[in-house]
Amino acid sequence: MRLQIVVLAAGLVLAGCATPRDADVRLPAAYEQAPEAPAGSIPLDTWWTAYGDDQLTELVQQALERNTDVRTARSRLDEIRAQRTQAILQYLPRGDLTAQGRRTDTEQIGGTAANIPGFSTSGVSEQYQANFNVAWEIDPWGRGFVAYRAANAEVDRVRFAFEATRAQIAAQTADAYFQARGLAIQLADARETARIQQELYEVASRRAAAGLAATSEPDRIAGDLAQAQAAVAAFDAQLQTQKRAILILAGRVFEPTASIAAPPEVGQPPAVPASLPSELLQRRPDVRQAQAALRSAAGQQRLAGLAFFPSFTLSPGLGWARIEQPNFSSETSSWSIGGSITQPLLSIPRLLAELKVQNARTEQAVTAYEKTVQTAFQEAEAALVNLDADRRRVVLLRDGEARARRAYEAARTGYARGLTDLSTTLSAEQAWRAVRAQLASAQVQALRRSVQAMKAIGGGWPAQAYAAK
Repeated sequence: MRLQIVVLAAGLVLAGCATPRDADVRLPAAYEQAPEAPAGSIPLDTWWTAYGDDQLTELVQQALERNTDVRTARSRLDEIRAQRTQAILQYLPRGDLTAQGRRTDTEQIGGTAANIPGFSTSGVSEQYQANFNVAWEIDPWGRGFVAYRAANAEVDRVRFAFEATRAQIAAQTADAYFQARGLAIQLADARETARIQQELYEVASRRAAAGLAATSEPDRIAGDLAQAQAAVAAFDAQLQTQKRAILILAGRVFEPTASIAAPPEVGQPPAVPASLPSELLQRRPDVRQAQAALRSAAGQQRLAGLAFFPSFTLSPGLGWARIEQPNFSSETSSWSIGGSITQPLLSIPRLLAELKVQNARTEQAVTAYEKTVQTAFQEAEAALVNLDADRRRVVLLRDGEARARRAYEAARTGYARGLTDLSTTLSAEQAWRAVRAQLASAQVQALRRSVQAMKAIGGGWPAQAYAAK
């Protein structure tokens, strides 16, 4: 009767155990800035191939295999899989076979030797024994199944963390590569500026020598020429540093930076394939990771509730023993079966505290899942909106750069012919230089933003491989 009361009380505790609330993962029906390309037009799993750059594709593939963060995440996945097996085995029968033997050679030095069967003070005696004892927790409450589901959820969490790491490394590699291309453009532009300044310096020197201009004009241009030459050295160093960062990401740190080609040009970013905000729940690995963490926490919460129920342990065993002594031998075999029941009583306050802790952890997991979904949507929409703005900015700056170039060429021709003063020519050159720099920056920014957009909508990992999980 008392046991029934205890079990009933445990059932009431479990019934009162808070279940995870439904996470609020509602999202808008569509992005305010819709992607341009049809769905499926670009392989999101390997979005970097859409740029048509063989070197970029090779670098990303190498990074996905060799990068230290990826390899660490893979090892962590192997570890958690082993821990899953360890967690499940505790609900299976456990037992070990033990065997032992002993030989004793006794020689009596004095007195009268006794030679009674089963007891001798001299001679050789041998003893052998083997036992196989098993302990098996009978699980009528389904703790093993709950632990199995919780362990699987934890494996899923780490597996999606591994995929999130791969997606992040792919994006970092592409971003670093496009930064290098941008620095190469800046380096080429700095060299062009130095060439222009050198050309102006020579024109000013000839005009000053002919008495057509003040002798201070060459000195004025010499200052700008020195600045341009210093910029060349600075951008060259930055480009080399960026190439080294790319090699480290790709696991090729031992190679020289010259092995990375960075032509001073950029293409158009590919159109981002159409997707819906709701697809983030399946496409984003970090969202799937948070979802799996919630399932793991819910499983631990369930186990904390089941801890109030009694545990039943079955203990069968087999034994064999043999004794050999002078004038006596004996061999026996035995089997046994036993069981035990453990019902928490005085540990109930501790179990209640642990249950409250797990309830709080589960609520945190629900909230973390909601936040991850919201953050994913914010990142995706922001990347799409900013990418569209970057594209429009490139168009405007490209037209502005062409106009500024024509203005400088006219001013430079006028200065060479004595029709334009130096200040006007330098102002036109500086205006053209500024627009050139802005255009290059906008073009690189558009490429980098497209990388962010591809990653933000869930690209960079084989999401379809986990569609049913």
